[in-house]
Amino acid sequence: MTTLYQLNTIFISMVMEAIPFVLIGVLISGFIQAFVKERWIARIMPKNRVLAALFGCGIGLFFPSCECGIVPITRRLISKGMPLHAGIAFMLTGPIVNPIVLFSTYIAFGNDWTMVGIRAGLAFAVALSVSLSLSLLFKELPFRYPLAPVAAAVQEGAEYREPSIPVMKRLYDVIAHAVEEFFSVGKYLVLGALIAACMQTFVPTSYLLQLGGNPVTASLVMIALAFLISLCSEADAFIAASFRSTFTLGSLSAFLVFGPMIDIKNTLMLLGVYRTKFVLALIALVTVFTLGGSLIAGRLFG
Repeated sequence: MTTLYQLNTIFISMVMEAIPFVLIGVLISGFIQAFVKERWIARIMPKNRVLAALFGCGIGLFFPSCECGIVPITRRLISKGMPLHAGIAFMLTGPIVNPIVLFSTYIAFGNDWTMVGIRAGLAFAVALSVSLSLSLLFKELPFRYPLAPVAAAVQEGAEYREPSIPVMKRLYDVIAHAVEEFFSVGKYLVLGALIAACMQTFVPTSYLLQLGGNPVTASLVMIALAFLISLCSEADAFIAASFRSTFTLGSLSAFLVFGPMIDIKNTLMLLGVYRTKFVLALIALVTVFTLGGSLIAGRLFG
């Protein structure tokens, strides 16, 4: 009975800490979805490949979105003229470097900016490396289905004027999008908190310490865990912080970077939008660069 009480306490504390950040995140995402036109970003895109990828990494600071909705947003951006490498860079960093996620990381790790800096820096490095690598491997847009005629025309540089939508309709879309996304990501938050609480309650601490003792195995375990439990990026820092006593700082950074980039739910969405070969290459590159970056972070800050 004591064990169940312990499980219940850990589980509820994780969920209650994370819910406010999820609410703020889905509301901001709703406003972005309804009021920001993707072609505005496409118009100011740098022509240089590296600068365009850096631009894609940076716009996540002003274009917050959970990874649950980042795949369709990225497809729209690319269809309206954004280069593939810039779109992928945004898709990978957007769920991590936005202010809501960084602030939730700051709170989860005891008002400490160290993990915030490591998470943001590693996300930028991984996204830049992956996006540039993919731009060299794939010369054509790897969409599973061809772009619609309007989207194809935009890719070729033609002008397209989006229809005007009344403000009240946009506000309704904000609420509808926020409610839909909250219930969509909420179940993953609850499931992730339950798994983390079960691991802390039922898995012997000595076993976790054994896994966490080796930097490589610790990072690989946390990468696998991030993929399996598929947490929302606005809440995953609270789950990661619960493992501070058993896993290294480097492996925790792997969890915080890999999960928002690649997890079960967005892998399924990626396979619905992009060709399988492209998705497999994306996952492999993110895994390799995240593992290497987490080992470097562990050596520098551990």
